[in-house]
Amino acid sequence: MTPVQNKTIGLIAGGGQFPLLVADAARKQGARVVAVAHHGETEAALSDKVDEIVWIKLGQLGQLIKTFKKFGVSKALMAGSIAKKKMFEMRPDLKGLAIMSKLAIFHDDDILRSVTAEFAKEGIEIVSSTLYMPELLASEGCMTKRKPTKNEWSDIRFGWKIAKELGRLDIGQSVVVRKKTVLALEAIDGTDATILRGGALAREKAVVVKVSKPRQDLRFDVPCVGLETISVMSQIKGAVLAVEAGRTLMFDKQELVKAADREKIAVVAIENSPGDKGEKG
Repeated sequence: MTPVQNKTIGLIAGGGQFPLLVADAARKQGARVVAVAHHGETEAALSDKVDEIVWIKLGQLGQLIKTFKKFGVSKALMAGSIAKKKMFEMRPDLKGLAIMSKLAIFHDDDILRSVTAEFAKEGIEIVSSTLYMPELLASEGCMTKRKPTKNEWSDIRFGWKIAKELGRLDIGQSVVVRKKTVLALEAIDGTDATILRGGALAREKAVVVKVSKPRQDLRFDVPCVGLETISVMSQIKGAVLAVEAGRTLMFDKQELVKAADREKIAVVAIENSPGDKGEKG
């Protein structure tokens, strides 16, 4: 089934530009877009890019399902971020509370899989967030003029193992390292804050590794980087940004690469586990 065959698509919208990009792409491919946006997270501009939009508070799962059923949505996708700190401010409705009460630990994947299962019971299938924009996924290789040095490749391999373990525990997806030393691990504060924390310790030449979780479900919580990532790395005089090819969203890729070149930051996308391929300093 091709995306254009989905005449109506539900969009569960978080923050950032991704929901706006998805809405544009879906409508260009002939889909009718019904969005459920979150107060305090989703950009107001989304209203002009969709056919229908309803605003809810985080945790109002019953209202979300009710909206999709009202507009005949049988397939939906999740796009955009929800600040993890907002989890502490959540006011779930009865449907949301029913799911939360079944969870022993509020891990991202546990919550999202439970929500997805609840949607399935209601006849709504959650599909990949990249359904309409597969080109946003990072392609394997070095994208910048400067390539990682031999020592930086060593840090990438080291950081990769740490980041994968962090993901396996469903804590975060990013790690900052230098000279095979872990300087910062991503937690509830997010990637940018992690880079700043690690950079303060590294002082310069930090290596940032961001990967998907070992069993990443591309329907939700796909790692992403963009211009802001490079901007934050420039503040700490970072050296390398390494991401996982085919499993990381890259926003504004051309501008990102240009900015990285200006700052002499190497940007690489690696397939699965980094080996010796292409590792020339």
